[in-house]
Amino acid sequence: MTAATHSTLFPQVPDSADAVLEGLDPEQREVATALQGPVCVLAGAGTGKTRAITHRIAYGVRAGILQPSSVLAVTFTARAAGEMRGRLRQLGAAGVQARTFHSAALRQLQYFWPKAVGGSMPRLVDRKIQLVADAAAACRIRLDRNELRDVTAEIEWSKVTQTVPADYPPAVAKAGRDAPRDPAEIAQIYNVYEDLKRDRSVIDFEDVLLLTVGILQDRHDIADQVRSQYQHFVVDEYQDVSPLQQRLLELWLGDRDNLCVVGDASQTIYSFTGATPDHLLDFRTRHPGATVVKLVRDYRSTPQVVHLANGLLAQARGRAADHRLELVSQRGPGPEPVYCDYTDEPAEAEGAARRIRELMDSGVPAAEIAILFRTNAQSETYEQALADAGVPYQLRGAERFFDRPEVRKAGVALRGAARFGGNDSLLDDAVDLPSQVRAVLSGEGWTTQPPAGSGAVRERWESLAALVNLAQDFAAAKPGATLADLVAELDERANAQHAPTVQGVTLASLHSAKGLEWDVVFLVGVAEGMMPITYAKTDEQIEEERRLLYVGVTRARQHLYVSWALTRAPGGRPNRRPSRFLDGLRPGSTGTAGRSAAGGAGGVVRGFTSRPDAAPRRAQRTPARCRVCGRTLTDAGEMKLMRCEGCPSDMDEGLYERLRQWRGVQARLSGQPDFCVFTDRTLMAIAEAEPVSPVELSRIPGVLKRKLDRYGSDVLAICAGQEVEEAADGE
Repeated sequence: MTAATHSTLFPQVPDSADAVLEGLDPEQREVATALQGPVCVLAGAGTGKTRAITHRIAYGVRAGILQPSSVLAVTFTARAAGEMRGRLRQLGAAGVQARTFHSAALRQLQYFWPKAVGGSMPRLVDRKIQLVADAAAACRIRLDRNELRDVTAEIEWSKVTQTVPADYPPAVAKAGRDAPRDPAEIAQIYNVYEDLKRDRSVIDFEDVLLLTVGILQDRHDIADQVRSQYQHFVVDEYQDVSPLQQRLLELWLGDRDNLCVVGDASQTIYSFTGATPDHLLDFRTRHPGATVVKLVRDYRSTPQVVHLANGLLAQARGRAADHRLELVSQRGPGPEPVYCDYTDEPAEAEGAARRIRELMDSGVPAAEIAILFRTNAQSETYEQALADAGVPYQLRGAERFFDRPEVRKAGVALRGAARFGGNDSLLDDAVDLPSQVRAVLSGEGWTTQPPAGSGAVRERWESLAALVNLAQDFAAAKPGATLADLVAELDERANAQHAPTVQGVTLASLHSAKGLEWDVVFLVGVAEGMMPITYAKTDEQIEEERRLLYVGVTRARQHLYVSWALTRAPGGRPNRRPSRFLDGLRPGSTGTAGRSAAGGAGGVVRGFTSRPDAAPRRAQRTPARCRVCGRTLTDAGEMKLMRCEGCPSDMDEGLYERLRQWRGVQARLSGQPDFCVFTDRTLMAIAEAEPVSPVELSRIPGVLKRKLDRYGSDVLAICAGQEVEEAADGE
């Protein structure tokens, strides 16, 4: 975040209902003003669906058509619900309920339990996996860690599809699911699991929905009370609704039709949890008089990124593909997607880290860069590569920002300073709000310069730095704001889980990246066996993998890097090939031309197309070869030396020893291990190459731009036989 963006971070509340509609495109305005009857919004990636539906609610509230307390907006993640509440507050529509299905149902269940059931509501268990383990043990069935996780997922799927234990075997066969164990065994574990919950007086998250559905079905008086409270419903990400969630929505609605649903069948990527796009695709059948609005103007991505996204879906098959939307970029031209192959996965990670370091050195904020992968197991290799390159990163799905210990402590310190700041010597020299925040947080570990390296210390600093940046933006947007005003803002953001930006490259799985966006996206591991994943066998599963890649592509605003490795580990047999989904799309590949989108144009506007000129062909990268014998190199260490391990070295031993001595001095001065300056392999490569210019030195693997800037002059001087003066400590 920078002060330059404060106008979007802290916008002025519109002064009228009509002002809420300003800035909306024709289709978004159609959504915002269609306040009666059923409305279905088919919204492609990056088309401003959240903007459209939040302005719809705000316009209805500001125009006096909707009462804030009578609106229930439902989405699928706490983060999305928090973002929606924050936007509605900024539009002058505070008081609207924006919740997840589970949160809304739990609130109703807690309120009505004494009346419907009596006594105290059972305790809600956060994690059911231990209960599943106990149930398996009671059945004398041994499950390893992976099987335990998979059986737990099967129980969750059964419950959201309203499948009882006895019906699990035929249901899983009908759905074509690959059960991780004998379906009869899973049904037995599932049955005992339900018994254990009753015995221990606990419920799980799926029970929250099931019990709420049961109460609303059986107690018409309670159902009427809920329906009198909520008159208008908005459901985001409707393609991800499960049969159980759909049933709950129908009970909330009753015989009314004031419902607005928003979704995109091409972003259905959670079918393994029971989600299905059928409710979205069948909306017109269930509601014949529904207004349908299509949003296809993509404000997020460049034409080049949109062209690739459209190309992916043009080759898709199945019902969701028949209703896909062809996006139309509203941005200026950008760079073509970059396709890279690497010898192995560590080399792929090192290549991504090196390119990210270059982007950051050119001014791209780390928070605007993401590395997206198919499975969480791929994360570790990229964490190591980023750490080696000195790049800060954050793992998506980790602890929520306002729940972090350092953020909670900082909040306490800021609250205390707001109350008793006049007696705090820390604030004596603080002349404005940002300087007050910096002074207070300096006592919590914030410094003007980030700590070296990565890890927990760096992560704590990044959290505090995000609060410092937020204070600067807040002061720029609201001149004269006090520390107490900032504390109130932080409290509202914590309630909405509206976190400030943390400065670090995001590492995330493709599933967890849904709903997010970055200026630069690295899609890694895009090879057969990983994309589509090996266990995707059926046509439906393959198509969901295609949609998952589509979601990844559409996370990028401007720069998109797509890469794959020819083998997993250094020295392995290079037998991998790029994902079939890239056939006909990446330069140099062939494939079948796709079909035109069935629902191409958006809203009432027709005739849009999105077919930029074909991307120019990129030259294929030549493999690394030994400079002595000419053999193709696959080992990362050999590639660094540019020769086979067994080939003779022409290294200058004296130069190598002088470089080692110099490295030891630099490591001592910086307080780091020797290898953090340069590894032995890199020093050997330098001693063999004997570079005479920065360009020659930069060509040696392991000499990144950051290290070239810091150590380049010393290394070149040593290679030239000159003496290097030892810097004073602390310089």
